[in-house]
Amino acid sequence: MSLFPFVSNIEEVKIDNTFPLYKEVAWDFKRNVPIIENRDFKIVEGNEAIKVWVYKALLTPRYQYSIYTWNYGSELLSLIGKAYTPQLTKSEAKRYIEEALKINPYILEVNVLDTDFKDGVLSANVKIVTIYGESEVTI
Repeated sequence: MSLFPFVSNIEEVKIDNTFPLYKEVAWDFKRNVPIIENRDFKIVEGNEAIKVWVYKALLTPRYQYSIYTWNYGSELLSLIGKAYTPQLTKSEAKRYIEEALKINPYILEVNVLDTDFKDGVLSANVKIVTIYGESEVTI
């Protein structure tokens, strides 16, 4: 019996002796909703699945929900309302992003290429190196 009965049975395939193949529900980042095909959640694997995890981890406030461990999520929301200089805000955002993503054992390296904080909206380009290879994520 599955903990999530609305998701089809998914076989666990190991890519090596350490980690199973990473799988996640596909996500529409523009609309912030899961992707459904043929009346079922679409499943993505590997780097595409890790991109979904990155997106969700950065949008989830750290320490706010008891369902998550204190290691999961980011502290990016704590930057709202602070009277920091733009440079300090970008620097802190970079640090928060790196801290939030490095807890995932599938992610080997995090490099925040650039951050921008304009009109109250934070955006960042992040290059990650995972056990599957390199990928770039724009948040």
